[in-house]
Amino acid sequence: MATDYDAPRRDKEENAGPDGIEALAKGRTDQSGSVDVDEAEVAENFELPGADLGDEELSVKVLPMQQDEFRCSSCFLVHHRSQYAKEKNGQPICKDCA
Repeated sequence: MATDYDAPRRDKEENAGPDGIEALAKGRTDQSGSVDVDEAEVAENFELPGADLGDEELSVKVLPMQQDEFRCSSCFLVHHRSQYAKEKNGQPICKDCA
């Protein structure tokens, strides 16, 4: 049986009274859970994987690689020089890939 922990506690004497379905139905008010939601509007906010985004414009400014950065030859990410670990075959490797 589910317990409503937010409801006020009742004494043992009160608990002896009938709390049948009829008593609960009398105290129930009409609480329809319907909400006016346009399903088409909600569906517009979802992006499906593999969706065609060819007409979308990117608003990210891309900066060129700075003097204190290097590109890892293993993961191909640009890292700060503090992430430099070693060279492998003359190519820089970051600490994550080392």
